[in-house]
Amino acid sequence: MTAPLVTSFFDNATNNVSHIAADPETGRCAIIDPLLNYDPASGRTSTDSAGAIVAYIEKAGLSVDWIIDTHIHADHLSAAQFLKAKLGGKLGIGDQITEVQTVFGKLFNAGTKFRFDGGQFDHLFRDGEIYRIGNIKAQAIHTPGHTPACMTHLIGDTAFVGDTLFMPDYGTARCDFPGGDARTLFRSIKRIFALPDETRIFLNHDYLPPERSEYCWQTSVGEQRKKNIHVHDGIGEDEFVAMRNERDKSLSTPKLMIPSVQVNIRAGELPPPERNGVRYLKVPLDIL
Repeated sequence: MTAPLVTSFFDNATNNVSHIAADPETGRCAIIDPLLNYDPASGRTSTDSAGAIVAYIEKAGLSVDWIIDTHIHADHLSAAQFLKAKLGGKLGIGDQITEVQTVFGKLFNAGTKFRFDGGQFDHLFRDGEIYRIGNIKAQAIHTPGHTPACMTHLIGDTAFVGDTLFMPDYGTARCDFPGGDARTLFRSIKRIFALPDETRIFLNHDYLPPERSEYCWQTSVGEQRKKNIHVHDGIGEDEFVAMRNERDKSLSTPKLMIPSVQVNIRAGELPPPERNGVRYLKVPLDIL
């Protein structure tokens, strides 16, 4: 199976990792989970991280087929719109985005002009859908649990799993967001574990547990099955669900959840300006 050339970009402020998956034969590529920088203290955005992706793609002479968000992120803003304007390509996300938009569109009172049908994206991936990046065959695999719309993208021999899994010494994604479910996550992970052991896995985050000195975001199906502290072979579904639910009770709301979700359900488009020409993000009080 063809191996894409993967180049990754780590953001220290959010522990987010964005990836470029390129076909070395054709120079076609996909950008996966790109980040728009956001300072919550000032409300200022910047494109420093996305600009580094633009610079790399232009220097390498790559052409963009896809800009993919694996799910609606609750810990960083998506730079999908910025990258599309700079580089082209189709914006893609899983077709269950409509469920997430319904929940959060209502929460943030997005208004009558907001589309709840995923129309902000160019393409909604269906479970099992086959597509291509250059000459490399790719497949979208619905892996909900962290959110209802999570997709793993298997590009050649490489799986981009979003937040579904972390490095084996850190475990698995939380399941306490609206529409999340630990039992569903366990079953989604088993779909990933059914891939060949040598399948490379690239992650969307690494939080550097104290036992490790360097950030990592590449692992494999075989390593996860043997070593993942939450869900290695031998861990049963009920045991995992009990652990995950108890752990989630101790977790605080991600610090960028409120701004991130408002932007990301719009495919990375900032909210429209109000009459004074200024864009605003809303903070719902006493809800989350």
